Amino acid sequence: MSPPDADNRGQRPVRVFVVDDHAVVRRGLHAYLEMVDDMEVVGEAADGQAALDGIAALVAADRPADVVLMDLIMPGMDGVTATAAITQRHPEVKVVAMTSFTETDKVHRALEAGAAGYLLKDAEADVVAAAIRSARRGEVHLDPVIARQLTRSLVVPRPRTIDMLTDREREVLVLVAQGLSNRQIADALVISERTARSHVSSILIKLGLASRTQAALLAIREGIAPAPPAP
Repeated sequence: MSPPDADNRGQRPVRVFVVDDHAVVRRGLHAYLEMVDDMEVVGEAADGQAALDGIAALVAADRPADVVLMDLIMPGMDGVTATAAITQRHPEVKVVAMTSFTETDKVHRALEAGAAGYLLKDAEADVVAAAIRSARRGEVHLDPVIARQLTRSLVVPRPRTIDMLTDREREVLVLVAQGLSNRQIADALVISERTARSHVSSILIKLGLASRTQAALLAIREGIAPAPPAP
């Protein structure tokens, strides 16, 4: 059994909602996550519309999910569309996309829709748990393999480049790429968490990006932050 993450000790379990059109995958993830001390599976769905309905029901019951594990390719409403709807209707719910090597175009679209990170479908169980914890803390989780593919194809509208950022914003961008949350960035730079949040928002606006994950990928591509280490 995986030990609880240090940052989650003393808190309630992370509420996880699993979305995948393959019942075997859902059952496998459900069974594993229920064995992890600091996690609780609060729902499952086989397509995007069912996920939206289930998440809305949990919110109405004052028991919202914290993190959604979202398959990107499903019949009916796909994971990209569902991610966009979830992040718009329930911004407090974080979405982690689950993908394969061949779906980088859909990962781009999921990130634009607000996904907090992404996993390869064959990720080890402890990596899945780590990604869920990172998302709950507001951190970025980048799978090392697919991050390298995405950084090569990432397109940022010109003239929106990192040259537009202040020195402090560049510092913040490097820390975002390292996966730090706003609170951790504030501690590292000895500033308030509110100031750190403002810097992150300014970075996203200046660069025309939709998420911290896209900002992290850009920092890696531009060489101001290292790529995640290979497993």
